[in-house]
Amino acid sequence: MKARARSRRGPAAEEPAAFDPAPERYIARLSRITGEEIPGPIDPAELLVHAHRDNHPLEVAVQFLANRAVQLTGAEGAVGDGLRAINQVGSFVARTVGSVVGGEGLERRARRLLGVVDRSHQFRFRETSHLSEKDVKARVEKLQRDAAAALRRRGRQPKLRVLLTGATGFLGKEILHQAASDRRIEELVAVVRPETIRDHRTREVVKVLTPQQRGALLLKRLHLKPSQARKFRFVEGDIEKPHLGLGESDLQELRRTLTHVIHCAASVSFDDPYETSFRANVLGSKNALAFSRAVQETPDSAFVAHIAIETSYIHGRKRRSMAQENALVFPRHFYNNYYELTKAMASIETDRALIDHGLRVAQLLPSIVIGHSRSGNNRGDTKVVNAPINAFGRAQQAIEAAEGLTDQAKARVIGLLAGNFPGDPTAELNLVPVDRVVAGILAALGAPDAIGNRIHLATDNRIRSEDMLRINREELGVRVRLADPTVYRNFTLPLMKSTLTWLGEARLANGLEKLGTIFGGYSEWGQPVHSVGNDVRILGLPIRRPDTEHAFRMLCRHNKYVQDFGRVKDADEIARRERVWDETLAAMERETGHEAGAIRPREFQRQLADRVDLKAFKARR
Repeated sequence: MKARARSRRGPAAEEPAAFDPAPERYIARLSRITGEEIPGPIDPAELLVHAHRDNHPLEVAVQFLANRAVQLTGAEGAVGDGLRAINQVGSFVARTVGSVVGGEGLERRARRLLGVVDRSHQFRFRETSHLSEKDVKARVEKLQRDAAAALRRRGRQPKLRVLLTGATGFLGKEILHQAASDRRIEELVAVVRPETIRDHRTREVVKVLTPQQRGALLLKRLHLKPSQARKFRFVEGDIEKPHLGLGESDLQELRRTLTHVIHCAASVSFDDPYETSFRANVLGSKNALAFSRAVQETPDSAFVAHIAIETSYIHGRKRRSMAQENALVFPRHFYNNYYELTKAMASIETDRALIDHGLRVAQLLPSIVIGHSRSGNNRGDTKVVNAPINAFGRAQQAIEAAEGLTDQAKARVIGLLAGNFPGDPTAELNLVPVDRVVAGILAALGAPDAIGNRIHLATDNRIRSEDMLRINREELGVRVRLADPTVYRNFTLPLMKSTLTWLGEARLANGLEKLGTIFGGYSEWGQPVHSVGNDVRILGLPIRRPDTEHAFRMLCRHNKYVQDFGRVKDADEIARRERVWDETLAAMERETGHEAGAIRPREFQRQLADRVDLKAFKARR
């Protein structure tokens, strides 16, 4: 890991994290000609791919032809080289016009006319340390030795006391579930905010749940035994506040007793504005890192390490080049969204805490997290990959439920429009089941060598867009067609939105526009290939990673049968259904001798209907 901080050691007291979202604190704009920094503020939008495409009809046409060439030849590298060559030719023609006919102004007009992409500057993450790689390595090795010694002081079978942020999120719930049966964890303290319950119609406040009440409900919905639930404690706090918003008594007690901090609270909304993402992902990370520094520097501290949960997509868009685990370089093809960008900034802050302040910290970087590898269980989540599955499923249900010629015709038009999704059939997505991710997080608690490393919690068996849609068709009966991303963005989506709005389906139109904007970037050709290996070498996870196709298939089934494509919203009802689901899958697997994800769709549906009343979702006796 490269150092990104000055070598001044910080104070023992925890410092409040300042809210300064300026991108230029992390990123420099450099001249491609001189290599010198170009001073001035950086607009966050400049750092996203959306600012650098679809700005000219010729550029749109060339991008479309490039997509077709990749589909026909599979030669992504050659096509990428061709795009650069076309841009260079256009730039040469514009320069020639400017020099022969006259003036920089004419050259600029020629560039605009030809759709030439401005290559006068580039971006780079700031390097703020003058330490040599040898010095950085020596510091990291010392921190690893210190962590190993801290573990040894707790005996041959060390008992751990862990603080967790983000316990109420999808990933956090799975951490609680696995931690319940982890004998090393003696106590897990979850930082939780009070929850305001409002009437969904009037928006009036019905009640406010305390963190303790939220925690009790959460443990109940996870079906934990009373003996397991006793190891959990829920305290009031807020990651966007100094000291994590904890009260003084909690602070003093936790600084003396904690062995680990797991920081996985984050905003995973891919369409959040920049400042919202920055506040949750960067400011929250800085506060959590400062909190861990204060714990580590407390006299007679039991502290071992801070576990920072980032994302493997901090590497941005790399056009099939390898995203190395310990390298962080500003992507030449920019970022898909502010979530990726701000998580990269959070990773830089983590580097600073490691080198500048000597914090014992490991960074774990999951790829796109989906439901449990065996059951598809997503704990009621409806975001990320679940969102398009639910949208397609609802559209298919509307077609099947339509009565009368008019309603049927309308439903089929809606289904035809909603059944387009932007994506190249060859695009590969790195989907990783949540149980694999959490197994890595808990393994890191006892792995001092993880300190100072970035570790991808990703897979080596990626799944293609066309295979995801095939599974959707087999499991949900939904016939979704892949649309060329460039054509979809510029023509299909605007037409579809106007038509659906005219049909009185403005909500569906906005939802599909949102999905296309969010996921279109991840379904284009040239996706990054995330290197893996540290999860096995450092954390000791099994070398055989979950079967991605089986995991995605089970996610589709869970969304369809347990959540009714997001319509079942009551958390208690979802928890009840999940218990029925898990018991039914276990019975299926005992009878067939196969994992549920390997059972063919029709056979799975038959066996499920034999065992479960699908309307009430109750086990048949």
